[in-house]
Amino acid sequence: MQDKEEERSMVNVENKLNKDGFTANFTVTDGRLHTFDNPQKTYGPEEVTIVDFYRFEGESNPDDMSILYALSTNDGVKGTISSAYGTYAESDSLEFFTKVEDLGKNLDKSHK
Repeated sequence: MQDKEEERSMVNVENKLNKDGFTANFTVTDGRLHTFDNPQKTYGPEEVTIVDFYRFEGESNPDDMSILYALSTNDGVKGTISSAYGTYAESDSLEFFTKVEDLGKNLDKSHK
């Protein structure tokens, strides 16, 4: 039987999402989301839906938290982005995802 902690590791969740078609790797720069593959194509908060998210806590330090978002864009690109969570959250990403949530475009769990 697989250990629950191992099952919920970021790598395992990313692998499952990848199999579900979330293959793009996103980043947020200057308030816009883009993929590493095509940094010229960017998305605003109104063009992005948070399909799901997963929080992870560090093994040795509970303050070492991260979050992994599964995202879908209005033109069908599906991928993931990870960020520090809590105290160490990166402000550009945090602001972007707060805007997405404020638009009500969060948690469309239809991929499950």
